[in-house]
Amino acid sequence: MSEAGGKSMDQLVRGSGPSLYARMLAMTRGYRVAILGVLLLELLSTPLALLAPVPLQVAVDSVLQGRPIPHYLRGVLPSPDRGIETLLLAVCALSVLLVLLSQLQSLASNLLTTYTGQNLILALRTRLFRQAQRLSANHHSTLGTADAIYRVQTDATAVEWIFIDGFIPLVNAAFALISMLYVILRLDVKIGSVALAVSPVLFLLTRISRPVLRRQSREVKRMESVALGFVQETLSILRVVKAFGQEAREERRYVDQVARCIRGRLRVTLVEGVLGLSINLVLAVGTGLVLYIGVGNVLAKTMSLGQLLLTLSYVAQLYSPLKTLSRKCVSMQSQFASMERVFAFLDLPPDVPERPDARPLHRAEGALSFQDVSFCYEPNRPILKHISFEVEPGTRAGIVGSTGAGKTTLTNLMVRFADPTEGQVLLDGVDLRDLRLADARSQFSIVFQEPVLFATSLAENIAYGCPGASREQIEEAARAADIHEQILRLPDAYATLVGERGLKLSGGERQRIGLARAFLRDAPFLILDEPTSSVDLQTEATILEAMERLMRGRTTFIIAHRLNTLVHCDLLLHLEDGWLMEVTRTSHQCDSALARLQEEMAGPQGA
Repeated sequence: MSEAGGKSMDQLVRGSGPSLYARMLAMTRGYRVAILGVLLLELLSTPLALLAPVPLQVAVDSVLQGRPIPHYLRGVLPSPDRGIETLLLAVCALSVLLVLLSQLQSLASNLLTTYTGQNLILALRTRLFRQAQRLSANHHSTLGTADAIYRVQTDATAVEWIFIDGFIPLVNAAFALISMLYVILRLDVKIGSVALAVSPVLFLLTRISRPVLRRQSREVKRMESVALGFVQETLSILRVVKAFGQEAREERRYVDQVARCIRGRLRVTLVEGVLGLSINLVLAVGTGLVLYIGVGNVLAKTMSLGQLLLTLSYVAQLYSPLKTLSRKCVSMQSQFASMERVFAFLDLPPDVPERPDARPLHRAEGALSFQDVSFCYEPNRPILKHISFEVEPGTRAGIVGSTGAGKTTLTNLMVRFADPTEGQVLLDGVDLRDLRLADARSQFSIVFQEPVLFATSLAENIAYGCPGASREQIEEAARAADIHEQILRLPDAYATLVGERGLKLSGGERQRIGLARAFLRDAPFLILDEPTSSVDLQTEATILEAMERLMRGRTTFIIAHRLNTLVHCDLLLHLEDGWLMEVTRTSHQCDSALARLQEEMAGPQGA
């Protein structure tokens, strides 16, 4: 499913070149001064490179052969009349100075490049992470979270490469190309013309290879995302893999996927290698022609040896930007493929959008109603069908039904994890879609069937819904959940790290941490999603006592297969196959309905 989903998202921006470039440029807002600074520092390398071979020419022509110093250096270097040794020392000092300036330029450029590039990546990763959290849990369960992780961690780095390692070297190479060409043409027009004659061939090779590399790079990134998904999925269910002895099978699946990635990378490398071979061959031919003409000029005494060495050095530097232009245009195709994936992800609309004129809500009174609500994840496959009921503030509502009846989906609509396909969910008489999303969700505390804990301390886990809670408030919530004394017996008490997903704690301890979190949040609505289904009877009794305290004064919805947890409910909602089969009100009627349901569940087993 992740492969298919990945393809569909990538197609959102594929082929929209000008739009892609405009969007990338817009991302540099706020960093353009820094990028300009990097560009200027890089452009400074060109005149330094032009000056680098000059000391060699002066040493050969003026020191060794007694020729006059080039006119543009006569105010910098001493005249040969002051002595050859003095001139030689000045030439050596000039060489050292040029190296020093070049290294200082390189250091400043590297520092500013790192600062700018990393901040560009951070800004884009922040946008992607925010988008990943805006998308629904259903989206990530359908496509796999590894796809989002790959885009955040890997694809996002393309923004640095394009602007810092791609665009700036391209501009610098173009500037260097023009500068070198100008100098060579001033030295010898014929040599300059021959040296430049190879450029149309290079640009033709680049144009042919660009679309091929873009397409293959896009496919490689998709396959690498799938491979990451295999790793994440296997490690997240490692106990299941080990329990069934399927380590070798999962390893083969991973190796097969990575092998496909390797084959894709090899295809990209082959195209790049063939292109590099062709570029170097063309440049070698150009260099050979320049050498042939230059030696002929020296023999004909129309050019000095020092001028020939200087010209050959400039030709090599002329071909370096030509090679950079060709290779950067090609290697950037992989980065453009990454940016396509980035924008495809950013363009995904959230399943639960917030209206621009959404109303704020501080604390709800506790009334909730469903009005002819239907919901489906896929067209023509409804999960809930025309559900209608009302719950008064402070009501305890039990939700029963067989597996797949739609119980969890019903509570998801309450918390706006999704919006109804049809109908309305009203909170205190207001459509949830008219409220600010964060405000609507803050009205609910949820205790899940499998409590979700983070790999941090117990105190931070309890205070997750209230980050600013004091130590006293955290301990009070733990006492209410009957977990305080057990926490104090741990070596680090509330500072104890619970491990990934809280696996260092037992199921009952994790459940009571979840209850403590709900106590501390103190929301007017409470959802208990089968909170005792994974614990033993003794632990269940303790949890039920804590739940009883937690439900006081709150509108509570309890999903349970163990019907004894629904005793003393004021309202009973019976769901089957997405339909609301029965609504039972008053505690006495609910107890009677529960007894009947228990008999129905026990009947087939007795038979």
